Amino acid sequence: MGKTAEAIAEGVSIACAAARLAVRNHILVETIAHDEAFDLARVAPFAHDTLVALAVEQEEAADLAKRQRKKAWGKFTDPDGTHDYRDRDTRNLRKRYKQYVGVAKELRRIAEDPHAVRTLVEQARDAAWGDVEANLERRLNVEGMRPDLDPDYERLRAARMQSLRLVDLPRLAAHRRRAAEAEEGADGDPVDATPSPRVAGIDVSELDA
Repeated sequence: MGKTAEAIAEGVSIACAAARLAVRNHILVETIAHDEAFDLARVAPFAHDTLVALAVEQEEAADLAKRQRKKAWGKFTDPDGTHDYRDRDTRNLRKRYKQYVGVAKELRRIAEDPHAVRTLVEQARDAAWGDVEANLERRLNVEGMRPDLDPDYERLRAARMQSLRLVDLPRLAAHRRRAAEAEEGADGDPVDATPSPRVAGIDVSELDA
């Protein structure tokens, strides 16, 4: 029973983590995508239904394990596959059945406990706000960074210049050639396809300096 209880506790923990993730995503969609104010009373029913849905999944798994155990009873031939159970598997299938039932029972208990549902919603809300805060902080760091404040500016400058020479300038030259060929084909007058000496404010002639 000790091992069964531990398995049930672990299963409940995993299911609750999945429920928090689903509630967190629901909060993000409702409050950000749909521009709605957070309301615990509106989110709680969703959390309740999520827990019940997870309990139903466990109950369905328990029913499957029960059917598999009955089917395996008295079979002593070699199995044809991974899920082709035999009499020697009935003990493990019985344990699985008890574990699934135990997890489902606990999830239903949590779903009917207003305090537990409220706690789950609050944890999901904190996780959602944490995601928003992290995204805003990353965006501000990128958009507000100045060269003199970026500790990696000098270290990455050489790589940026190399990327400009090897990727951006050849791509620009190819684009200008195609444009020149199209224009020449239209009116018969040749067009200079030489890249501009300055790209994005950088003097191309000084890149190797």
